[in-house]
Amino acid sequence: MIKAIIVDDEPLAQNVIKQFAKDIPGLEIACTCNNALEASSKLKETPVDLMFLDVNMPRLSGLDFLKNLNNPPLVILTTAYADYAMEGYELNILDYLKKPFSFERFFKAIQKAEEQLTLIHQKEETNAEYIFIKANKKAVRVEFKSICFIEGLGDYIKIHLQDKHLVTNLSMKKMEELLPSDQFFRIHKSFIVRLDQIQSIEGNQLEVAGNKLPIGNNFRQEFQELINRFLIK
Repeated sequence: MIKAIIVDDEPLAQNVIKQFAKDIPGLEIACTCNNALEASSKLKETPVDLMFLDVNMPRLSGLDFLKNLNNPPLVILTTAYADYAMEGYELNILDYLKKPFSFERFFKAIQKAEEQLTLIHQKEETNAEYIFIKANKKAVRVEFKSICFIEGLGDYIKIHLQDKHLVTNLSMKKMEELLPSDQFFRIHKSFIVRLDQIQSIEGNQLEVAGNKLPIGNNFRQEFQELINRFLIK
């Protein structure tokens, strides 16, 4: 069961989502809010898995509201304007529905939410050394020890394994959350590496499985502090 909240100041938009949701088994609209301030209060009382969030609302926009949430649920932006897609991507938005949207497009967004929540629950409920990801139209088991590094490709990621690579529809941030933090480290906005696969470090680059990967400015200090713990001088 996916519990969702609607945050939108337009009654018509609220009703469209409610009607679409009735036709999807396992999707429950737990509550509806007319603005971000109301939603802030509701989220403290009602835990949800998913939030349908409008961008343009009075007093506090959806994006500004999202920036101030410490532990937001998965978010699907709903808006009549297309120019928020990039900012939404930077905030790790699950999907972006441009109003008016069809039931088919809505259903596709819910499928993405189901896949993400399955991965999250896998990590929370077990101490498994693997996850299942959707690639090539099937669920593929990926052992953590077989991963060399992960590369961000916009809305997708490429998982570089020891003998092949897989492409799946996940964000870098979400993949980073799914990986064991003691085994993997994000060195760049577009790269996560498995620590025991690092072959060498020189300047602002490191080598993993024969590939030279950049170390981003925002990640360099923390990465260097980590490496210093293992460095023999």
